[in-house]
Amino acid sequence: MEVQVISRDGQPEYAVVPWAEYQRLLAAAAGSSVEQTSGTEVSSEPAAPAAHVPPPSFQRLRELRETQGVPLDSLARAVGISPSYLSMIETGEREPDAAIRRSLAWELGVPGWSSES
Repeated sequence: MEVQVISRDGQPEYAVVPWAEYQRLLAAAAGSSVEQTSGTEVSSEPAAPAAHVPPPSFQRLRELRETQGVPLDSLARAVGISPSYLSMIETGEREPDAAIRRSLAWELGVPGWSSES
């Protein structure tokens, strides 16, 4: 696979792949049928978006954080909020704004939290 990596401040930020490879990856991720044609995989149907799976509720935030072994202080620092504010989000006392949701999504790998829910 040909991949061009674009870095910012010495850290990889983007990966650029050829269009055909991108389509193959989409098809594989979506689980659509793929047929083999002369050594190149070609999707026999348009790549359908992945089924919408609702993100876990913020009531599970503590569980997700602990499962990943991330201390409350570390996650709060990474997100840019105080540990006490993160604790209030975990207990449901506060609802995080869009920027905090995006940061939490990034840090914990929860894609559904990155958009308005």
